[in-house]
Amino acid sequence: MPINTFPTPEDAEAAFYQAIAKRNLTALMSVWAEDEEIVCVHPTGAHLVGFAAIQASWRGILSGPRVEIRRQVIAQWQGMMMTVRHMLENLHAGKDVSGPIQATHIYLRGPHGWRLVCRHASPGSNPMLRPEQEHRVLH
Repeated sequence: MPINTFPTPEDAEAAFYQAIAKRNLTALMSVWAEDEEIVCVHPTGAHLVGFAAIQASWRGILSGPRVEIRRQVIAQWQGMMMTVRHMLENLHAGKDVSGPIQATHIYLRGPHGWRLVCRHASPGSNPMLRPEQEHRVLH
């Protein structure tokens, strides 16, 4: 697998969603850390641990209908080596929209930039947000 360098967690996250929209498994998995301790929880409740299990799951998802995920970042906690981003996602497949989904991504900084180590997504409701709360960065 080619090594992509993601200088920021936002770069890694943008690559993640672009890969889903393009149904590109190689690009999607380049965002994930190559580690057997990475975790992905899908909205269906499927709990996956390790690179191979997560890759197999996304292979199945990406082989289905083309999906675009539109997201709104609700909050972000960023440190020197770890970032946690929480967002609302809406899935668009053609004219169909499903969601919202509450998703949390955890990124770690390593020798090849930022990598996704955990994605936890579950069905959720649209929280009541005040304009000043949208996309907060907490340090």
